[in-house]
Amino acid sequence: MKPLTPRGAEGGTPRLLDIATQAGVSEATASRVLNGKPGVAAATRQKVLAALDVLGYERPVRLRQRSAGLIGLIIPELTNPIFPAFAQVIEQVLAGYGYTPVLCTQMPGGSTEDELVEQLEERGVNGIVFLSGLHADTTADTVRYARLAERKVPFVLINGFNEQINAPFVSPDDRSAARMAVRHLVDLGHERIGLAIGPTRFVPSRRKAEGFVAALHTMLGVGRPEAEKLIQRTLFTVEGGHAAGGALVEAGCTGIVCGSDPMALGVIRAVRERGLDVPRDISVIGFDDSPLIPFTDPPLTTVRQPVQAMATAAVGALLEEIGGTPVQRTEFVFQPELVVRDSTAQVARRHDGGA
Repeated sequence: MKPLTPRGAEGGTPRLLDIATQAGVSEATASRVLNGKPGVAAATRQKVLAALDVLGYERPVRLRQRSAGLIGLIIPELTNPIFPAFAQVIEQVLAGYGYTPVLCTQMPGGSTEDELVEQLEERGVNGIVFLSGLHADTTADTVRYARLAERKVPFVLINGFNEQINAPFVSPDDRSAARMAVRHLVDLGHERIGLAIGPTRFVPSRRKAEGFVAALHTMLGVGRPEAEKLIQRTLFTVEGGHAAGGALVEAGCTGIVCGSDPMALGVIRAVRERGLDVPRDISVIGFDDSPLIPFTDPPLTTVRQPVQAMATAAVGALLEEIGGTPVQRTEFVFQPELVVRDSTAQVARRHDGGA
């Protein structure tokens, strides 16, 4: 076997034993795969090739798969870490099936979603993945997606179910996410809990707000009118969270649930500006659990969006469509997970009054 060179390193040859151990196969099987010999099941061959990738070594040229086609991936922006996290997993899954991803980002002042779709079609993509696009905006015209379907371009949509669009959807259970966040704070003794969320026109925001209102009613006996007063609708950014956090602290909230991790960081900033501490005075919960969140100060309690499972399901549905097997036009809903860290604690005192 010709020596393999690790990416970004000088020299170095992986031992056959290392590859076989990583792949969970015998050395003989690993050798057959690396030397391009027949007699190995496709799934086993893929395990050995994946082991090379995990160990950081380039695949031998003869084993590199030719692209099966192009898949467009349209995401809102790259500043929120959850979007690159989704993009990375989607690209990895696509690569595993031999497809080449084409990443398109909607930056302010850049191309619109419609323009990006047009550019992807001109490049002859086999299908498109939309992540938190216009489909999630209840005020946006859905005709664009009907036209895309008429042109026989397979597509799948992540986050933001819209019953007017005839396509497969993949979403986290946003209502459940809000409920489990509220439940965690209630279990810690918090009685006045606020929600910092995005604009109502976005489906994930609307669903989280619905879950929040229902949870306050069920767990604390708070009526809808009072619960609505504890919701601050703003932007899904640090700045948006900062503004919402200030208002909710002034309203006497001891626990604050946020619609995104960046919003939660903004809330923490607002809390500290008022001479208060997280979590001693105010407990804060984010949403997404993007990669750097465990390293914030304090490490953020958040509701983890099941990125790996959602991305894998979305790619699977799209490839089924591309392969000519229609996928059910419905929403595939995935359960989020509460990750408890250091930004939440037992309630110490209750703030009175408010603005």
